[in-house]
Amino acid sequence: MYGFELRARWMGFNTIAGIDEAGRGPLAGPVVAAAVIFPPGYTNGEIRDSKKLTPLKRETLYKIIRDDAVSIGLGSIDASTIDKINILQATLAAMKTAVLNLATQPDYLLIDGINTIDVPIKQETIIGGDSLSVSVAAASIIAKVLRDQLMDRYHVLYPQYNFLKNKGYGTKEHREAVKKYGRCKIHRKYFRIK
Repeated sequence: MYGFELRARWMGFNTIAGIDEAGRGPLAGPVVAAAVIFPPGYTNGEIRDSKKLTPLKRETLYKIIRDDAVSIGLGSIDASTIDKINILQATLAAMKTAVLNLATQPDYLLIDGINTIDVPIKQETIIGGDSLSVSVAAASIIAKVLRDQLMDRYHVLYPQYNFLKNKGYGTKEHREAVKKYGRCKIHRKYFRIK
């Protein structure tokens, strides 16, 4: 989990940010990205891909990461913008915003996936980065927890879709609610509901 950070430091980079997102696949809600910079030599054996953690463990690690990180940047793109520019461009825009919102300027980016982002900073993409890099995994946890918190708030506004349980993903219950009530303001209109 530390090899990418160690190699970047060996190459002479000092301020390394891991970047990941949450919410590419749901039928509703925003895509949220996070960028996380840890101090040099940071280790935490519990940080891993957010999808492999329970909600309670994610919440616990979220607080630890917020305390331990040098800087955290966030970016979010809403459903109507996703409909206008597509989910890939929305994801990249959220990631760019997260990097620009870092209080400390990074000199190297580790990005989950295959796409770089439009910033003048040296970048490395990592397929499955949230399982291979501690800073990318931390970003996945921050993004997931924040997106889940947003969806919990949306549940209060739109309880008929049960966003507390499905967070906007295309579960059977969610698809049936859309058939019954139609789409609400935070649904992605161009995402197909089978």
